Amino acid sequence: MSLYSKRGVSAQKEEVHAATRNIDKGLYPKAFCKIYKDLLGNDENWINVMHADGAGTKSILAYLYWKETGDVSVWKGIAQDAIVMNLDDLLCVGIYDKILFSSSIDRNKHLLPGEVLKTLIEGTQAFLDTMRDFDVDIAFLGGETADVGDVVRTIAVNGTMAARWPKDKLVTNEKIARGNVIVGLASYGRSTYENEYNSGIGSNGLTSARHDVLNKFYAENFPETFEPSLNSDVVYIGQHKLLDPITVSFREERYETNIGKLILSPTRTFAPVVKTILEEHFDDINGLIHCSGGGQTKCMKYVPDNVNIVKDNLIAAPEIFNIIQQASGADEKEMYQVFNMGCRLEIYTNEETAGQLINIANEFGIDAQVIGRVEEGNKELEIITGDKKINYNF
Repeated sequence: MSLYSKRGVSAQKEEVHAATRNIDKGLYPKAFCKIYKDLLGNDENWINVMHADGAGTKSILAYLYWKETGDVSVWKGIAQDAIVMNLDDLLCVGIYDKILFSSSIDRNKHLLPGEVLKTLIEGTQAFLDTMRDFDVDIAFLGGETADVGDVVRTIAVNGTMAARWPKDKLVTNEKIARGNVIVGLASYGRSTYENEYNSGIGSNGLTSARHDVLNKFYAENFPETFEPSLNSDVVYIGQHKLLDPITVSFREERYETNIGKLILSPTRTFAPVVKTILEEHFDDINGLIHCSGGGQTKCMKYVPDNVNIVKDNLIAAPEIFNIIQQASGADEKEMYQVFNMGCRLEIYTNEETAGQLINIANEFGIDAQVIGRVEEGNKELEIITGDKKINYNF
């Protein structure tokens, strides 16, 4: 059993998928979000989408960083995480504008004071204001903030997004077919709309990152940050503290930072990039996949059943994933199944258009390249990295 499983989490969410197996899959079963008929406008040419996600256990890392440094601004990143994990899922069905957002924050009031809530709420509005500068209009409609210390040990930050969208502007992944190439967008670096270096970690696999990288100091001083029934051999088993300094390089620039900031890098949104791509090349976009829970294997839930996916030119993994792998001892197969590994968005298109999509990403300061292709098959995934071939069957 992997360390990930021993900690009570699952990269593939097998039990969740089993529980929802008999639920209506909506109008387009392979679409990245569930799409339903237009109940709001009763127009057969439009659809409705409502989607929920959140920052997950990354909020625990923010809690630790805040407690250790007193820097309340770290919670702004968690607000962004909760938004982007919704927004970038909606991007994958073609929705990039006129979106409604409602937040949901559950906290232990004895540990998280009002200044944290204030920072989360202000951080939410600030991020949405930034998106509006790129003509991605998201309305913040408030939400629910509950003091439920009997339910949560620290804090849970989540959100829900809803939209009404024209049916002829949807990306449903049904067009993914043999001969497509896959353009991957890097999750790390510094885009034109980011203020500092982003490690690329996103908001998935943070339970592993936290326990494998950080040391027992945090178990001993912050027992509220982990499930007390876990065996000590899987709790904070790493060598680092959050403020350990580290230097990372990107595009010939060096960034002086620390382990905590790397792990807490806010999840990058691809909204400005995808908006431009869909406006200029919609007819050439056959599929969009957000490599979130499930990492580089996420695509297999949404591609048609008659294809295989080969990824033989993945973007090089940034430093944060090397740190996690060295700390955990996880093999490549588990790493690519848990983390995005530096590539968090996949665009399925034709070979002729791929270069133009890469150029658009580059204009926003985001690295991109053709990372693989679609072949005829029976739903198998092959990842080739260096001299290693990793196979997954679905």
